[in-house]
Amino acid sequence: MNPLKVLKKSVIDSQFYVSLTGTLFAVFFMQEQNTFRYPTVCFIFITYFSGYLYTKYQKTKHFSKILLLNVVAGIVCALLIIDNHNEMRLLKWIIIVILGLLYNSFFLDTYIRKIPLLKVFYVGLVWALMNCWLTLPEFSIPIFFISFFFITALVLPFDIRDMKTDTVKTFPVLIGVRNTKYLAYVLVFLSNILAAGYLSINSSFAFYLSGIVTYILIYFAENERDDAYFSFGVETCSALPFLFLHIMEYF
Repeated sequence: MNPLKVLKKSVIDSQFYVSLTGTLFAVFFMQEQNTFRYPTVCFIFITYFSGYLYTKYQKTKHFSKILLLNVVAGIVCALLIIDNHNEMRLLKWIIIVILGLLYNSFFLDTYIRKIPLLKVFYVGLVWALMNCWLTLPEFSIPIFFISFFFITALVLPFDIRDMKTDTVKTFPVLIGVRNTKYLAYVLVFLSNILAAGYLSINSSFAFYLSGIVTYILIYFAENERDDAYFSFGVETCSALPFLFLHIMEYF
């Protein structure tokens, strides 16, 4: 089998990769705020991974296994939080998990993903809460908006990818691909402005470099492109602040 196909199936399609990039995005802010702890990194990754598996497989024959995995993952996360943090952190985590279930659950008559135009902002909201609330003692408004704008911008190219198959109206369908890209550019710009004003010099510069790469990938995002362009290329953008920061520190 083609090594690239193996990589896509085992890393990207398994939801491992998006969970890893989401976790690294959170770690970037944890290190910026000096709240980095390995147990926190573990339960954030497990939360992302189990959540994305649930979303992908909930309507398939594998759902019973995924549900069992989610139960086990939930218990592990709860134990990690109780053993290393406090009851308030556990409550925050539970709220975020519930928000995730509201996004796309088959047992709901109407879930967030069915509501036109709301999906991109909702994903940005949940990821932002992971960074600005779950991992910090107090809610950080700057980190919320830095994360919210950046992640919302990254979801828009996926709407471009899915514009011919989505069953609800999305921005590319409503305002066109070009205007959707303009919207994404504005959101990335806003997140970079906030990062420059709030984060440390090294962190804000790493975020700035990430913004440049993100602009390029958004610019070339087209419906006809291979799925790997989005599920690997665009998805990597959320990990870039962490990667650029550590590359800068190394040199």
